[in-house]
Amino acid sequence: MSQHDLFSQIDLAHRTDEQRIAQLRAELNAHNTAYYVNDAPSITDAEYDALFRELQALEQQHPKWITLDSPTQRVGGAPLPQFDKVRHAVPMLSLANAFSVGEVQAFDARVREGLGLVNPIEYAVEVKFDGLAINLRYEQGVLVQAATRGDGETGEDVTANVRTIRSIPLRLLGEQVPEVLEVRGEVLMKRADFEHLNQTQMEKGEKLFANPRNAAAGSLRQLDSRITALRQLSFFAYGVGEVSDSAQVFSQISFTRVVAQLRGYGFPVFTANPVVKGVDGLIEFYEQTGRARETLPFDIDGVVYKVNDTTQQEILGFVSRSPRWAIAHKFPAQEMSTTVLEIDVQVGRTGAVTPVARLAPVEVGGVVVTNATLHNADEVARKDVRIGDTVIVRRAGDVIPEVVMSIVEKRPLDARVFVMPNVCPECGSSIEREDGEAVSRCTGGMICPAQLKQSLMHFASRKAMNIDGLGDKLIEQMVDVGLIKTPDDLYRLSTAQLAGLERMAEKSAQNVYDAIQASKSTTLARLIYALGIRHVGEATAKTLAKTYGTLDAVMNANLDDLHTVDDVGPVVAHSIVTFWADARHQDVIKHLVELGVYWDDVAVAEKIATPFTDKTVVLTGTLPTLGREEAKALLEQAGAKVAGSVSKKTDYVIAGAEAGSKLEKAQQLGVAVIDEAQMLAMLNS
Repeated sequence: MSQHDLFSQIDLAHRTDEQRIAQLRAELNAHNTAYYVNDAPSITDAEYDALFRELQALEQQHPKWITLDSPTQRVGGAPLPQFDKVRHAVPMLSLANAFSVGEVQAFDARVREGLGLVNPIEYAVEVKFDGLAINLRYEQGVLVQAATRGDGETGEDVTANVRTIRSIPLRLLGEQVPEVLEVRGEVLMKRADFEHLNQTQMEKGEKLFANPRNAAAGSLRQLDSRITALRQLSFFAYGVGEVSDSAQVFSQISFTRVVAQLRGYGFPVFTANPVVKGVDGLIEFYEQTGRARETLPFDIDGVVYKVNDTTQQEILGFVSRSPRWAIAHKFPAQEMSTTVLEIDVQVGRTGAVTPVARLAPVEVGGVVVTNATLHNADEVARKDVRIGDTVIVRRAGDVIPEVVMSIVEKRPLDARVFVMPNVCPECGSSIEREDGEAVSRCTGGMICPAQLKQSLMHFASRKAMNIDGLGDKLIEQMVDVGLIKTPDDLYRLSTAQLAGLERMAEKSAQNVYDAIQASKSTTLARLIYALGIRHVGEATAKTLAKTYGTLDAVMNANLDDLHTVDDVGPVVAHSIVTFWADARHQDVIKHLVELGVYWDDVAVAEKIATPFTDKTVVLTGTLPTLGREEAKALLEQAGAKVAGSVSKKTDYVIAGAEAGSKLEKAQQLGVAVIDEAQMLAMLNS
């Protein structure tokens, strides 16, 4: 091969590589727009990564072809010694704030007066992002500089960090692109990304961020852009700064058209920005947005009203450092700082013991807050909240206020560390925390006033004492008026007491009374289940009844005995022993018996092996002669464990007519499938 031919082949290869690089950049930028702007991914992550790696490899071979708009330039570079200052070509002015309807009405009146109009003004309305304002400068359609707002006149150059934000285009889309275009918008962190970041920070033992805005600010102001690249920052565009050929692109149009044009260039914009007329439209948008605030994926701290007609904007002009044609209508603050006066505990309906911070009163989100949850002892320790600390309190919508973080720098010398109490403040029972659980619990169960309503609902339920007509609302009413303090009080009720309750006629009262009396005749398994012993479900209650035969035997069983019972592990055994160790639970049983509750003891027969002994069985479909509960009882008497779903551990599936997905899964797993006749034959063998 001649030297000329060799050079020709090399040149052809280079030109082919250059074309492929251009093609890959275009494809990747289009996929970024689809994913981050349109929320409609066009390829899988794996496919995107493959294209990205191919582009990286080609650029490494041809470094002179690397350009500022290449997707590979988003990964971050070497740390900067400091941020350079940037003077804004067009000042980044701040908006005046309104906090009441009256202030909004005054704003609208000033606008109409400034324009000499009486009729309602057309306003573009949008959410007010709780992030950081950024100015993006594009020259010839390529991002060349990004700067923070700073003091409005001068900001900091954060170009290297902004390049890592995938929702910001490195090159503008479309053909009609100004020679110079400055795009303004907000950098923020979505709530899900914030939670993920704080989880990562916690796992590393590093400082947690107080809220998404602080996390976004900290991420954007990293001198090492490689750190910023690891944080999931987002961007929304909402306006423009300097524009070189505004006469052609942005002149004589409405603000909503400006936003639409920005979207066409590839910027994410908040798509729910409508146009409204007059004060009524503004207030309606404010209230609607306030109601929907918690459903948004990011934080907002208000809404923004802008005169929609850009010609009218020019007429109105500016005052001081704010435009006359726009205003921010702020929501009440969702986060405020205050002092922790004390930390005590609150016992929930299920016995969960939650630390609660008692606070110096502070208005948060329009409500005066004096208490805030600390969730559990681990959270108190993780956030290092102490009595006497200054803390940040957050309230979002109807969510219970919570302590976000402690401001350690303001900690007084006499601040005290919180210690979880050992006994329940409601009933004096011990508080325990099981291995592997974050929540501490009161062991009082049905004798704890805080748990009484929940205990009674369980006690009266169909699979427990089966008191028909004794619903949740009726139970809550009886507890609230003081008729019931422990479950045995149910059997002391008279029809007159029941009839005296709200919305209870004499006939309804008589029906409930009769149902309570009928429930006195029960079974040992139902009674054990009704007591609400932690971890003792319906199946375990049946096992205990079959194993011990009498309630006295169950009450006197020790840990060693219980460990030998099927389905009773160390945790369940400990729960049973702890329950009966409290004399007040024994008193409830004594009173139930005195009031006429009775059950037959269970004959404890010698365990005879059957084909179903220690086998896991699943029932599905309609059996020819047996009901589901009847078949279940027969199988359990034969030593089987009847489960609700099919798995590899299932030994038999008993299928009847119209058996569905359970039968299909059994066939897929190779589990033995039998019918009712075969089951009965095995039981009688």
